[in-house]
Amino acid sequence: MTLGELLVDSFTRIRDGAHDVVEGLTPQQLATRPTPRANSIAWLVWHLTRVQDDHIADVAGHEQVWTADGWADRFGLPFDAAETGYGMSADEVGQVTGLTAEQLTGYLDAVHDKTVAYVRDLSGDDLGRVVDERWDPPVTLGVRLVSIVNDDQQHVGQAAFVRGLIEDGAQR
Repeated sequence: MTLGELLVDSFTRIRDGAHDVVEGLTPQQLATRPTPRANSIAWLVWHLTRVQDDHIADVAGHEQVWTADGWADRFGLPFDAAETGYGMSADEVGQVTGLTAEQLTGYLDAVHDKTVAYVRDLSGDDLGRVVDERWDPPVTLGVRLVSIVNDDQQHVGQAAFVRGLIEDGAQR
């Protein structure tokens, strides 16, 4: 297995997991928050996709899919187009409503395609390239990619947990 194949597999698992989580849910279910301060499935999938889009666009040197392909307009969220969800308040999280599973997976699929096109041909020599000097030590491409995969996988798991709560509540 090459590095590119490993990365493609990692990002494909994120996409597939997110698809499984949102499949068959209504916009109301997607926006359900187990508690007033908890994240909804819609917010989690939107956020994990925004982070992947933002970070991959940065290291690959291309415009984010969110703006380049008009997803920001299609989602119609009340945030600046640069928003990724990082550090949002509970009130802001609650504003991610009215989204469909098709919107969430459509955007995720478009980001996934861009991500895979970028990581597919990476080699071990690429991983040491510094991509962010704002940190000490500076962040390399390898560290950034691991960070994206880790963060996204955690959010897919959180969304799956919320789905389980929704389904459990629906059966009572």
